[in-house]
Amino acid sequence: MTEPDFTLGIEEEYLLVDAETGDLAPAPDALMKDCKADLGDQVSPEFLRCQIEIGTPVAPDIRTAREHLRHLRATVARHAARHGLAPISASCHPFADWRDQDHTDKDRYNQLSRDMGGVARRMLICGMHVHVGIPEQAQRIDLMNQFTYFLPHLLALSASSPFWQGEDTGLASYRTTVFGDMPRTGLPPAFGSWDEYDRSVAALTRLGVIEDSSKIWWDLRPSCKFPTLETRICDACPRFEDAITLAALIQATLRMLWRLSRRNLRWRHYDSFLLAENRWRAARYGTTEGQIDFGADAIIPFDRVAEEWLALIAEDADALDSQPAVARLRDMVARGSSAEAQRAVAARPREAGADPAQAMRAVTRQLIEEFRHDL
Repeated sequence: MTEPDFTLGIEEEYLLVDAETGDLAPAPDALMKDCKADLGDQVSPEFLRCQIEIGTPVAPDIRTAREHLRHLRATVARHAARHGLAPISASCHPFADWRDQDHTDKDRYNQLSRDMGGVARRMLICGMHVHVGIPEQAQRIDLMNQFTYFLPHLLALSASSPFWQGEDTGLASYRTTVFGDMPRTGLPPAFGSWDEYDRSVAALTRLGVIEDSSKIWWDLRPSCKFPTLETRICDACPRFEDAITLAALIQATLRMLWRLSRRNLRWRHYDSFLLAENRWRAARYGTTEGQIDFGADAIIPFDRVAEEWLALIAEDADALDSQPAVARLRDMVARGSSAEAQRAVAARPREAGADPAQAMRAVTRQLIEEFRHDL
């Protein structure tokens, strides 16, 4: 069995805010022009004018991916600062109102707005997508079916959207509920083969319901453009190093599942009904309440989940030379998710007598600082 190359590509969506007030701000044409001059096709506008998207070149390993992503983040931040703006990498802005935002005047986004109606207007959300190179189509489907088990773990770790329009939602990832209003989202269904997947996509494209598989927005999907599996469940990561750790975990876990297949073994299949329960726990609690281990018939604290996960992928992290990156999983669990950190930041000014609006602005200032960290 030919070993896939397990190359990496990382896409991130950022929100642009006024560097002084933290208010959302549309990207000036001059900013996009400056970024394009330095980064070319690695940067592009997103659905809303206050968003900007980046995508790394294909990287052979996590070290190279780190260099690419650091360069992209630093370049966007540098050009934004010249316009009095700052990027933040969180899945929801702490206090902005989606009703005040305009979408980018581009054919693709105009069509999306027409197709989705009011659902699209609420898409004031950002995420992180990780592509891993799996050249063979059959392997892509087989690994997608097995990797779905780990998607809730990634959501719990990345959760960065506790606030919506200035209110605490009670969730660690409110983004998932907003995005869930769109069709063709959530956990991917299990397919018996690539042909079965291809027939399912063709059933919708023949009818003109979708133009191609890029309009399928599952948490994990075969990429429409590249020979990759694209993990889409993660919230945007405020901290650069956290994004790298998640990418390394995804890459090593896919290699672990491929390695099992070489020994005619595979990860146990669980019905999406059960996996969706862990997805909900991740969206609601982040890493604070653990995940259900269906084999052990128990809810396992996340620090134990992390240790078991690291043991599973140790051989693969060694083979991919990504041990330092995946080992940071322990630090992420000990520190807690961004959702927890944002709540702690908001609590401090409230305890000192500040009003809710001031507390939300304090959260935004912290997100600006976290974006700059490690660049």
